[in-house]
Amino acid sequence: MRVHLKALGCRLNEAELESWARQWQSLGYRIVADTDQADLVVLNSCAVTGDAVRKSRQLVRKAAREHPRAKLVLSGCYGTLNRAEAEALGVDLIVANADKHHLVSIAQRELELPAAPEAAPSQAVWVRLGRHRAFIKVQDGCRHRCTYCIVTVARGEERSRDPSAIIDEINAAHAEGIQEVVLTGVHLGGYGNEWGTDLSDLLTRILAETTIPRLRLGSLEPWDIPESLPDLFENRRLMPHLHLPLQSGSDRVLKRMARRCRTAHFARLMARLRRAVPDINITTDIIVGFPGETETEWAESLAFVERMQFGGLHVFPFSPRAGTVAAGLPNPVPDGVKQARSRVLRQLAERLKQQTLRAFLGRECPVLWEGLRPGPNGKNQLFGYTPHYLKVAMAVDGDPGLSYRISEVRLVRLAEDGDYLVALPVDRASARHPSRT
Repeated sequence: MRVHLKALGCRLNEAELESWARQWQSLGYRIVADTDQADLVVLNSCAVTGDAVRKSRQLVRKAAREHPRAKLVLSGCYGTLNRAEAEALGVDLIVANADKHHLVSIAQRELELPAAPEAAPSQAVWVRLGRHRAFIKVQDGCRHRCTYCIVTVARGEERSRDPSAIIDEINAAHAEGIQEVVLTGVHLGGYGNEWGTDLSDLLTRILAETTIPRLRLGSLEPWDIPESLPDLFENRRLMPHLHLPLQSGSDRVLKRMARRCRTAHFARLMARLRRAVPDINITTDIIVGFPGETETEWAESLAFVERMQFGGLHVFPFSPRAGTVAAGLPNPVPDGVKQARSRVLRQLAERLKQQTLRAFLGRECPVLWEGLRPGPNGKNQLFGYTPHYLKVAMAVDGDPGLSYRISEVRLVRLAEDGDYLVALPVDRASARHPSRT
């Protein structure tokens, strides 16, 4: 049997997808990239915003319509929160978030799938999924209740994975050719809370017990940064990029959101991180138009974002989610106002991003190459990312075989559209390179 897997939304969904792919393949099922070839389609859905719900619904409908003979399995937050609606779209099986770690065995049993399929192919599952880095799930659930967040309802209470299992998974990925792993979780900074340990303890073990060249962290709440975390960046295998969701630059809005961090604390944290890791790239999330957001509060938020000099922003117009406190708050911001404010913030985000990119011009650094595309003048373009998670392109002849590899480059200019850096090779021979600059 041939299995096609697809995820929407967060990196945690991607990590779960990769775990399922390894399980299917270990049982002899074949992972395929093309849905037209699939006997079984597995979708990991999202419901973090109204737009994510719409996209999840569309994905289910498309899969059911275009592949009527394939069995369709749905999991993730949309399937968990909107079960009746999803069932009506033609899904054969829904596996709720609480049971998704058993998705493969549940699907085998409930759909009566073959117990002894063809022999598993030798190609690494990461290649079959088109991945250039591995997303490693280290925990699930969240004990906090931000008033806008439906994910805590969909994902449940916090649960941390055993560190030895995490280390084994990282070593297995590295043995298959993966050069970078990203630790993910709903509340990544809550890792180990139930055992009296923290994320720094996990990172220390990973750095000691693996040789993965690149270790990267997923989204991390600002109040969860362990005191010892900045010191760990002295190990150059820990990538100097953190995504710290701010959500608003107005303390009054943050209070209505029930966020556990205020702007003064966030500013001190940014200063501490930048002192400890001078070239660190810090990115963030901002929700625009939260209920009751006045012009004054919006101006405060915009000014604070500019003052923090983020390297990148994800901008989300507020989307009320049934079942959250924020959905019932008074004084909703009109859609037109949210859209106008989002445009202004995205313009600022683009300016800050280009400012960050320009700061790296003239430097040499290693890049993990992820893909090859046709470029101008009969050449191809390799695309990849620096340790600081800055996108880089390099013109090459043909296919130099650098995908999934790390090589040293010099960053020479900003692309015409300002979206990425253009590089020249320092050494044309590909090489694994665990260092960063």
